Amino acid sequence: MLDIQFIRQNAEAVRSAIKNKRLDVDLDDLLSADRARREATTTLEQKRARKNELSALIPKAGKDDRSSLVDEAKRVRADIERLEPELAETQRTFQDLMLRIPSIPRPEVPVGKGEEDNVEIKRVGKPRDFGFAPKDHVELMSSLGMVEWDGPRRFAGGRSYALVGDGALLEMAVLRLAVDTLIERGMKLVVPPVMVKERAMIGTGFFPLAREEAYAITADELFLIGTSEVPLVSMHCDDTLEAAKLPLKYAGISPCFRREAGAHGKDTRGLYRVHQFSKVEQVVFCVPDEAVAERLHFELLGNAEAILAKLAIPYRVAIACTGEIGLGQTRKHEVESFMPGRGAYSETHSCSTFGDFQSRRSNIRVRMADGSLGYPYTLNNTAIASPRILIPLLENHQQADGSITLPEALVPYMLGKTRIG
Repeated sequence: MLDIQFIRQNAEAVRSAIKNKRLDVDLDDLLSADRARREATTTLEQKRARKNELSALIPKAGKDDRSSLVDEAKRVRADIERLEPELAETQRTFQDLMLRIPSIPRPEVPVGKGEEDNVEIKRVGKPRDFGFAPKDHVELMSSLGMVEWDGPRRFAGGRSYALVGDGALLEMAVLRLAVDTLIERGMKLVVPPVMVKERAMIGTGFFPLAREEAYAITADELFLIGTSEVPLVSMHCDDTLEAAKLPLKYAGISPCFRREAGAHGKDTRGLYRVHQFSKVEQVVFCVPDEAVAERLHFELLGNAEAILAKLAIPYRVAIACTGEIGLGQTRKHEVESFMPGRGAYSETHSCSTFGDFQSRRSNIRVRMADGSLGYPYTLNNTAIASPRILIPLLENHQQADGSITLPEALVPYMLGKTRIG
């Protein structure tokens, strides 16, 4: 959420952000609601002040004046009773529109419509020359008994799966490798709640625009998270952090759930786009300083790259264009791992800076060294998400006989196994 004063003073920059992020919200509607809200608030305050004046005057008034003052008090009270619900409705309209206004992209973010307009900044590793026709992860996992498809889909529906045997062990191995890497790099491990209140989804910017992507537990007014970013940021809602204790660096591990409502019929083969997955997420709170946030952004990105290096997966990094960075992000880099089965690089990680967008929505403050209050900046980045990461891991390390050679870094987590199959 942006500051309304900033929006008033920088309307054209906000209008440009709305256009470039391809969002469906009318800034003029917000500015109109803002004016109506301020005017109604002023009128109501004047009426309430007059009501208090009349309450003091009537007992002291003479007989001739008291009747007119009582009549005026009745009119003022009726005006207040009419204005209060009108102001409440105007406030609701204003607040709903405020929640739909995007943050301003950083100057380095390219303007574009979709992923084809992202700008590659580097590639690490080279796609392997197999010397044989490589299989995709579906063929590999099925032949090696690492996954069950049919049974889970009968009782749990489409995009369901069950990792079994070495498939389950491999997922646990990559998650633990990611966790250990982040702990070694100074992050605090958190196992957060996966069911959260609506406030957490609004505070982190997932509601209202992505509401259809969340699974709702209506009986308890809770929602299943699509990333542990939601509870990790929300842990500090209504808190005042001390600048001297920042940055706070969290590594959250959790199951995650997404309806994939906007991806009907897309990536239906295998494990690329599923409803339930496990993820290790990085979340950082820092002082409201762009230089500090930029340094931490690339630190988080470096953590993800270090994990990919340990897994010996070729990848590329691209800065996402305006049409791809979403409502709250001011900057995002996407990491795409090479997947031989697709013959292409596909997204496995994303690293985002939010500025004070989430902290304003979540009412998280920071007390600076001079005693002043501000809003901390937040950042996040995927460390690992499984089963998607299993796709490039298995496909890049397959052998001609259909077996998988495991990267050295995973062997201790795989009970000493150096290969599968």
